Amino acid sequence: MEAKIGRFLESVTSFFCSGDQIPWCDRDVIAVNVRRGIAMLEASLANSSSPLQQKEKLYLLAVGYYRCGDYPRSRQLVGQCLEMQPDWKPADALRKTVEDRIAKDGVIGIGITATALGLIAGGIAAALARKN
Repeated sequence: MEAKIGRFLESVTSFFCSGDQIPWCDRDVIAVNVRRGIAMLEASLANSSSPLQQKEKLYLLAVGYYRCGDYPRSRQLVGQCLEMQPDWKPADALRKTVEDRIAKDGVIGIGITATALGLIAGGIAAALARKN
């Protein structure tokens, strides 16, 4: 039984994690399919009969939300997985990936903000220089 669940988990994970280099499919179609998969997993989560199934569905949801760019939700779900099984390596790897992405996005946001503030300050300085 666990082997079947493992194969299922691998097939769904490969669907969510596969590269976007699919020649017959564009990003919008992929996003729709990932969101459809998320909706199906969320609907089936309540029917999970075992903690193993619930943990794996939470993991797949975390992967799906990561693929959609909802990193805080992904981090929350992978955290729930790790509460259920703290030494689960795939969930720990996803947690690290999500946290790295959140940190990277934060640095990019700080860079954009600093650039905008620099441009505004430069504009004000130029305007004041023209007045004098």
